[in-house]
Amino acid sequence: MSRPVVAFTRQYFPDTAEPLAHRADLRLSPADEALDAAGIVRHVAGCSAAVATTGCPFTASVIDQLPELRLIANVGVGYNNIDVAAATRRGIMVTNTPDVLTESTADMAWALLLAAGRRIGDSERWLRDGQWNRWAIDLWLGADLHGTTLGIVGMGRIGRAIARRAKGFGMNVIYHNRRTLPAGEDEGARWVDKAELLSTADHVILVVPYSAETHHIIGAEQLAAMKRTAVLVNIGRGGLVDDVALAQALKSGQIASAGLDVFENEPRIHPDLLAAPNAVLTPHIGSATFRTRRAMCDLAVANVADWLDGKPPRTLVNKDVLPV
Repeated sequence: MSRPVVAFTRQYFPDTAEPLAHRADLRLSPADEALDAAGIVRHVAGCSAAVATTGCPFTASVIDQLPELRLIANVGVGYNNIDVAAATRRGIMVTNTPDVLTESTADMAWALLLAAGRRIGDSERWLRDGQWNRWAIDLWLGADLHGTTLGIVGMGRIGRAIARRAKGFGMNVIYHNRRTLPAGEDEGARWVDKAELLSTADHVILVVPYSAETHHIIGAEQLAAMKRTAVLVNIGRGGLVDDVALAQALKSGQIASAGLDVFENEPRIHPDLLAAPNAVLTPHIGSATFRTRRAMCDLAVANVADWLDGKPPRTLVNKDVLPV
């Protein structure tokens, strides 16, 4: 019998695919560029499994053109690039890489919150431009974090890791989630509805996955409900925030500042956000440490190896595909 073929839709670490080489034929990506839908169909045609990233759109149309496909292993905790319902109808397993990026992404949320709150980005640019020639009592005044109220929208693994860090800053933590967490799992945070969170929190961090239900959960109306001194951080997904409305809120002073690692239509960034001096912008690097990105790739490959061995993948998203 012919061996299964595993496609890698992006270039990863040089030895990422090695654990699969003795049990499958490998189809590696020729270039480290995100494939569009047509490119995915061409590259993955005839393959049994694909290792993908969040930039690779496995839409229903793409999936329908890949009849041999049985597994999509996504390198990332999010998988909104995959039509999971379409994959499930076809009996295709979908996996992600949770847990291994939790702490690094939580660190990044704090990096953005500190940088945006304390005006690190615009004050550094000002210094580099040679404008610092004296000290002044009102020089680059920013926002305190210690002793303030932090609002977390999305209290999953990463949200709870962020809340744990807030204890070191002596912050009061409130959160909004689809469900209230049991005592002992909430890191001492208090559940509130979204309206109360937006109006009460001094700083707001978004950590929810993107879906049709969470599209633009922060728009002009929600930004207007926040404190004018508030900092907004988004490390969830682009599309959670209406970037046009946010750019206007930053320009008008409706909120003080923002720290963004994800954007609508990334890698294209709305020019009004690029022009906003009170926005700290990073290129989707929430999990970008060597150890974490390596662990994400290794987990994706381990999911493929589980499937090749006839076992359920360890981080299977759509368990409905398993035999009853």
